[in-house]
Amino acid sequence: MPVRPILRYPHAGLKVVCEPVVAFDENLRALAADLLDTMRAAPGVGITAAHVGVFQRVTVIELSRDDGVRYYMNPQIISLSQETLRHTEGSVSMPGMTDDVTRAKAIRFRYRDLDGLPHEEEADGFLAVCIQHEIDQLDGIFWMQRLSKLKRDRLIKKWEKTGA
Repeated sequence: MPVRPILRYPHAGLKVVCEPVVAFDENLRALAADLLDTMRAAPGVGITAAHVGVFQRVTVIELSRDDGVRYYMNPQIISLSQETLRHTEGSVSMPGMTDDVTRAKAIRFRYRDLDGLPHEEEADGFLAVCIQHEIDQLDGIFWMQRLSKLKRDRLIKKWEKTGA
């Protein structure tokens, strides 16, 4: 499948709240395959359809090749643990830029798979961080909005110096 161009920060598409997936068909499967190839080429461990300018609630996560690929359509968090963790985050839309973000250590969430079947699962640690990060993007919240204004401003200045 083709690697698609990735929207770069500060593209307005990164602020779009994505629409739910309603058609679980071959077009969705092709999009999911393209997202996987695009994410691997970036490289990254997670990507949403919004990253490539398709504003549907589709995300792909692959923490490692051994872990396998996870496809989530219409994911939503049901509950968050009170316990948090800090993890270094970044984005395929802002390559080379990272900072520490505090998120819930564990979550319970629901989603649909590529066939449209509903699932409800729990995740913790790095997977929970990734799911929260990608759901934020589906909601039009770019990861660095989770940083303090000072850290965000520094990151933006650093990004602008890269000429991206």
